Amino acid sequence: MEILNSLDQEDQAIHLAIANNNSIIQYLLNRQSSNAIHGGSVQGCSFIHRDRENAHYRLFSDYFSENPVYNDAMFRRRYRMSRSLFLRIINAVEDYDNYFTQRRDTFGRLGLSSLQKGTAVFRMLAYGLPAEATDEYVKIGESTAIESMNRFCRAIVEIFSEQYLRSPTANDVARLFYIGENEVFQGYYDLWIWHAYFGMPGTNNDINVLESSHLFSNLAQGIAPPAHYIIQGKDYNMGYYLADGIYPKWSTIVQTIHEPRCPKKRYFATKQEAYRKYVERAFGVLQSRFAIVKRLARFWKKTVIHDIMTKCIILHNMIIEDERDLNASIEAGREAPAPEVEIADDENTRFQEFLARYREIKDRDAHFSLRNALINHLWEKYTNDSV
Repeated sequence: MEILNSLDQEDQAIHLAIANNNSIIQYLLNRQSSNAIHGGSVQGCSFIHRDRENAHYRLFSDYFSENPVYNDAMFRRRYRMSRSLFLRIINAVEDYDNYFTQRRDTFGRLGLSSLQKGTAVFRMLAYGLPAEATDEYVKIGESTAIESMNRFCRAIVEIFSEQYLRSPTANDVARLFYIGENEVFQGYYDLWIWHAYFGMPGTNNDINVLESSHLFSNLAQGIAPPAHYIIQGKDYNMGYYLADGIYPKWSTIVQTIHEPRCPKKRYFATKQEAYRKYVERAFGVLQSRFAIVKRLARFWKKTVIHDIMTKCIILHNMIIEDERDLNASIEAGREAPAPEVEIADDENTRFQEFLARYREIKDRDAHFSLRNALINHLWEKYTNDSV
């Protein structure tokens, strides 16, 4: 009898525990039903059933099919480049980062295509749109659009920076001089951006930015491509940059003349300042192509802003290269031998050679000598008047 009583008590305890567990479960279910239902990948966000498959087909039909709805001119206006260049970029990015490869999810549904992610990125770049504004047409979530932007920028920098953000090679310099033979200042070129230096924190002016930049580092090390030209019978072996009066008087910088007094100097100042406008024009074209440069770039993280700026410059140069057939003279090429540099074995000798080149770059007398030679050269070649 004692054994039966103990078994009954054990059964009652089990039934009581089950009843308590059922009460707790029912309480939690009732509480959950009264709260917002979580269905997305982020806590507190609901899942939106976007029709991303049909969005891809519509995007492909509109811009990438054999007979697209929108012609080449409309494509270039909205993507800022030709269709062939855009597809070349997309294919390269897709090969570099499989994040842009279209895959199926666990339910067998196709995910976003590389065209959708790339289109969302280019809409943000070209129009300065916020990430969520790309959802209506592309059917891409805000967080996915932001991640696509970050990954796309990094991929572009990694893939194309070596080619499209390089310093001029010997052939580049030779081509620049060839094209500039009929120009007032040799070295005139299209809107290609050869050097970009940005990203330092705080307030900076032209002087300390120049001092911290690596613009003349190759020249100081003796590995810059040759830049040989003759002005007024004198040989020069270093290129020069046109600048305003705030820059230092170096042999590699040709400044304008403040308040020129004679016709020669007035003519020189007019031409020098006119050709400096090409730099401002290049940056103006960059801003007009990619509105994010002057708008929403300030809302991104600093590292992402650096990648965005670098990417926009790379894309800008790729567009310049792609459209150079519009100006046949730019296609004329010139080959130059690679610079022959004898590297001294002795460390002290190398250091002394570096100091000599460094002093040559910052030679104040050479600055005035070059500028005076240019003043006389421009006056004699492009005017028929006398002083």
